Amino acid sequence: MSNFIYKEMIIYLLNEVGLEDSSIELGIKLSIKNNTPLPIILWSYGMLTIEEFDKLYSFLFQKME
Repeated sequence: MSNFIYKEMIIYLLNEVGLEDSSIELGIKLSIKNNTPLPIILWSYGMLTIEEFDKLYSFLFQKME
């Protein structure tokens, strides 16, 4: 994932989903530690609902086109 897309995802999580900075920071740390994509970590730890997870991936796929 490019840095631009990654930054766009963080902005989306902050503005559209309403996640706190601390939740995103924790998700990034866990993502690096577990070598797992950030959206999957956020969903698996209950920071994203399945609907938010789906909307996030739709957003990311649109950005990659």
